[in-house]
Amino acid sequence: MIRERVAAKARPCSIIRRMSSRRAIRVLPDPLVSQIAAGEVVERPASVVKELVENALDAGATRIEVRLEGGGIRRIVVSDDGCGIERDELPLALARHATSKIATLQDLERVASLGFRGEALAAIASVARVSITSRTATAAHAWRIDAENDAIEPAAGGPGTRVEVADLFFRTPARRKFLRAESTELAHCVTQVERIAAAHPGVEFNVWHDGRAVLALPAATLAARALKLMPEEFAGAQRTVDARAGPIALAGWVGLPTAARARADAQYFYVNGRFVRDKVLAHAVRAAYADVLHGQSQPIYALFLTIDPARVDVNVHPTKSEVRFRDPQAVHQFVLHAVQAALAPAAQVPAATPPAQLWPAWRGAQPALAVEQPVAAYLTLAAPEGALARETGTTLRPLEAHTDSPLGVALAQLAGIYILAQNRHGLVIVDAHAAHERIVYEKLKRQFEARELPQQRLLIPQMFAADALDVATAEEHADTLAAIGLDLAPASPTQLVLRALPALLAGADGQVLARAVLRDLRQYGGSRVLTERRDELLATLACHGAVRANRRLTIDEMNALLREMEATERADQCNHGRPTWVQLSIGDLDRLFLRGR
Repeated sequence: MIRERVAAKARPCSIIRRMSSRRAIRVLPDPLVSQIAAGEVVERPASVVKELVENALDAGATRIEVRLEGGGIRRIVVSDDGCGIERDELPLALARHATSKIATLQDLERVASLGFRGEALAAIASVARVSITSRTATAAHAWRIDAENDAIEPAAGGPGTRVEVADLFFRTPARRKFLRAESTELAHCVTQVERIAAAHPGVEFNVWHDGRAVLALPAATLAARALKLMPEEFAGAQRTVDARAGPIALAGWVGLPTAARARADAQYFYVNGRFVRDKVLAHAVRAAYADVLHGQSQPIYALFLTIDPARVDVNVHPTKSEVRFRDPQAVHQFVLHAVQAALAPAAQVPAATPPAQLWPAWRGAQPALAVEQPVAAYLTLAAPEGALARETGTTLRPLEAHTDSPLGVALAQLAGIYILAQNRHGLVIVDAHAAHERIVYEKLKRQFEARELPQQRLLIPQMFAADALDVATAEEHADTLAAIGLDLAPASPTQLVLRALPALLAGADGQVLARAVLRDLRQYGGSRVLTERRDELLATLACHGAVRANRRLTIDEMNALLREMEATERADQCNHGRPTWVQLSIGDLDRLFLRGR
């Protein structure tokens, strides 16, 4: 038995010795080199479609047609009306590293075309049967070349180019086994065309599969093309992004938090017209939603970044779906603030409520509202039940003065939760807690950043029982607690005492608030909670400080809350991405009661 185990251990060693024996260095044959390159460029039929469609766009095409058979596995034909290829250049089109798009290192550092590496057609021809038919505007007729034998012959065809790819991976059967069902491969091909088409709205795209039209995109504006390709709910729940800073600009649309999805399948980002998946850009957009979208929900967006080609390297990967910025931090901050600005306007109402929309959606930010703020009345929301609003040195304007305000004039409170208000469009319904939570959160952030977080000392300190873990956490993170306005300390091995809390949270349940903050401190740690997790901590404070359900508000308090909402960034959503108010127009109300029938 021992002898058998020894023999079993010895066998792998002998294999390693045989594999590590000396071999001569040799140049790989061109067909093998091309097939190795094809492994990086051609993953599936959609990869072929991408390369061919991008070549058509680089050729100046205004109309591109893609015909597929068997999900693109049996046949892919891409036709365009671009500039075409001269007869003598057709063999070069199939040669490795032959291109018309760059000629020098300087060109490579300022790539403005979609393709430039000169390897896609050669890579495709190494794993499939390829032919090209092309005609320039000045040629008497088209010419066709077959990659199998490089034979060139006259052919019929109008100006432009037609590339036919048949039997994908017939030369490498092992690769073909990794392909999915035809329906799956077709879906990837269509998605690839949609991604490209979104950034080139002036070009007409048509996709056919087994003789049936599966995608038709006539030439359109950028907005019309993007909205057609985005999820249906995007049209009524998005805002415009339009920002510029020197050599960089960002345009497009971002979805409201209410339109978020479970999957990241509706996120389109383009750099100089090229669809990319870049960690810097994706992180910047996600960070911009940090205040309004929590959990695993994914935002939806279509964004187009324009930047000096010299400031971005697109020669990172053969698929050209990755980029590298010369100054990634600057790009990250620019995108972050541009998206934040689009999401941040104070509450506003559209000129007409979109059909079937129960919460507001706008295409862009409007100027800030110049509304007088009855702040003292608003602050009583955090006061004990029954406290009345009082102004010092300021007279409240009549409610009629706010009739034209976006959120209108308060009428009543419903179920201790909702504020009902009237504006010039109709009825406004506000979730008081959600709205107040956003307002308190934004104020806490401003005060914390300015290091001016005022405390409210308690006349009678609150003493409550605590386990050993809470007591230890309060003792360990005393400085962090003080930085956020909490005077919380151990009173005994089994008790904590709360002597002060942030002034904005004066009406909060001190014991519940303290336990929530201690829980965050244990989860994230004292140093991280004031840096990386600062907003989550402040959101916890705001949630506990916001007016609770069944809190009866006076008309003055309700109107004060409406005015504060109009002056607060991101007031359309609470800290968790829920809408804070909805607009029902007079027309909406008429339809509910069947008026006019």
